[in-house]
Amino acid sequence: MTPEKEAPGELRLAREADISEMEGLIEASVRGLHGPYYTQAQIDASIGTVFVVEAGGRIIGCGGWSRRASLCGSDSLRTGEDPLVDPRTEPARIRAFFVHPGWVRRGVGSRIMAQCERAIADAGFRTVVIMSTLAGEPLYAGFGYRVAERCDVGMPGGLSMSVLRMEKPVLRGPVKAPEEQ
Repeated sequence: MTPEKEAPGELRLAREADISEMEGLIEASVRGLHGPYYTQAQIDASIGTVFVVEAGGRIIGCGGWSRRASLCGSDSLRTGEDPLVDPRTEPARIRAFFVHPGWVRRGVGSRIMAQCERAIADAGFRTVVIMSTLAGEPLYAGFGYRVAERCDVGMPGGLSMSVLRMEKPVLRGPVKAPEEQ
């Protein structure tokens, strides 16, 4: 059995009604998984086309991708327009992934990533880029993303957070989780 089939829960597109529950998941994921990589102040400041994985009627993971120009940051903090990018000349953006700490390392993030990559390929993109947290690097590296740049991003309260700009070409054909390859 492949890890994608073993991953718990039902994968589906997120709905507007999911926003409140996703916000709770995001906070739980950040607080539960980022501790080894960031200070408590950085974690507190970071909470603020998406797929979700549900198990037992609760969202246990969420993440997505975007055709928008901005690479990272909360939509609620964005000012001004965020134009669409051209899939022939610009990369798709993988957006933040969050998994409940009780479900980590069980294929939830891999399942969402595989679905995002299928959608990105279907949309005609040739490359993909992500601004990854340190906690997310192992997932993305397992899918073949390489670190292009290490940098710090500004956060509320004058804090900064170390992140990685990662990228890779879009693969055509069936997208598989790293464990399936």
